[in-house]
Parts: sequence; C-alpha cells; structure tokens
Amino acid sequence: MNIVNPNSVLLSNLEVISFLKDVKEGKNGQFKPGVDQNNLATITYEVLKYFENEPCCLQTSETVHALMNDFKKFKLTKAEKLQLVNTLPRTAVEIQLLVEESEERLTVEEIDQLIKIIAE
Repeated sequence: MNIVNPNSVLLSNLEVISFLKDVKEGKNGQFKPGVDQNNLATITYEVLKYFENEPCCLQTSETVHALMNDFKKFKLTKAEKLQLVNTLPRTAVEIQLLVEESEERLTVEEIDQLIKIIAE
C-alpha cells in the first residue's frame, strides 16, 4: 500500500455531511454537480440520506469539539476518538469494539466515564 497524500486528515461524519451539503448546493467554492456528473449527485444524495438516521445528524461542531476535549484524558488514538464521536456508543461492549485492546488500556471506571460523557 502506498501513501498517496501524507497530508490527508480524518473527517468526522459531521464534517462529511457539511462538505456534501456544500457540494450539493454549490457553496463554499464547491461546484454543484452538473448534468454530466450524475454519479456524483447520486452518491451525494445517498450518503446524505444514510446519515439522516445516524447520531451525527444531532451533533454540532461545538458538541464534537467538546467530546474531543473530554476524550483527551483517556489513552485513545485519534482514530478511536473519531469513531466514538461518529458512532456515539451507549454500552461498554460497543466501546470495547471500537477501542483496540480496550481491556488492557481502559479500566471499567474509564469505560463508564466514556459512556457518561457520550450520553451528555
């Protein structure tokens, strides 16, 4: 596997939604999909439709920043924090599925704290 762009960043679902809405509406320097870009229009529509039923639709940039700040006290990678923000797990099992080697890295109390933080 080759690294195509080492400057790429991880995006939250909220950021993806914002970007796709800009593409759909032709805002912020994005070109609105034209007649010759039916595939782009279809993909944009389908992804936005999918996200309608996801927890990220209830988030704001402030809530995402607050969650990321609250996660700083835990030993989590950037990708794990992002997955927690995107999926908003409600149980210890869901957190264990998202955090690699969670049994060794997080205590039961820390997992409970994560659940409380996410529930807020």
